[in-house]
Amino acid sequence: MEMSRIDRHDHMDDSPRNRLFSRRGRLRRFVRIAILVFVVTAGAVFGGFLWFADSVATMRPPEGARADAIIVLTGGYQRIDQAVGLLRDKVGKRLLISGVNPSTTRAQIRKMTQSSPDLFACCVDMGYKAIDTIGNANEAAGWIRDKGYTSIVVVTNNYHMHRSLHELRSASPDTEFIAYPVINSDLSRTNWFANPDVLRTMMYEYAKFVVAALRDLTGIGKGNGLRD
Repeated sequence: MEMSRIDRHDHMDDSPRNRLFSRRGRLRRFVRIAILVFVVTAGAVFGGFLWFADSVATMRPPEGARADAIIVLTGGYQRIDQAVGLLRDKVGKRLLISGVNPSTTRAQIRKMTQSSPDLFACCVDMGYKAIDTIGNANEAAGWIRDKGYTSIVVVTNNYHMHRSLHELRSASPDTEFIAYPVINSDLSRTNWFANPDVLRTMMYEYAKFVVAALRDLTGIGKGNGLRD
């Protein structure tokens, strides 16, 4: 009688349900692996964000930059003004303003930057096709190919630079791109992480940078970013 009870107890412990939830069961093993993957992924994402934020905060324009030409990605007056200034200083021999709104004229931009008509007539090209950063890269790649350039100074905001360079190098891998960031405020001298607006911008740009990298790895969901 006693042996019969022991046999039934052993049989119950060895049931499929008990095996599933046992210390070495498949469900517990899956949960442990899932937690480990989550911790490693979260650590990588957080570490990547710290690298991105520190890189943006410490980014500076290079001294004595020289290239065949200059490209500025539209998105603010300060970007275009700085790019035209570089053209005026002969950092590059020609300038492409990429992503110009179709309703904006050459004369309006020239007036906004207070540039001479001769400079704009000889050395500034307007790009109206790009609607996003991918489009900027594709528009720039065609321009670079047509002009036969091999080195380009890239002008855009510091927080936008990493993603811009990623897309440009993807669209034109044989070209040397030199970052010339526009810096609105010196983040390295401030507690930017305590500023909700700056922190939000950093996180948003980092997320878009990660998505761009994943999109290139998988090849999923990448359009040409150009107007028809």
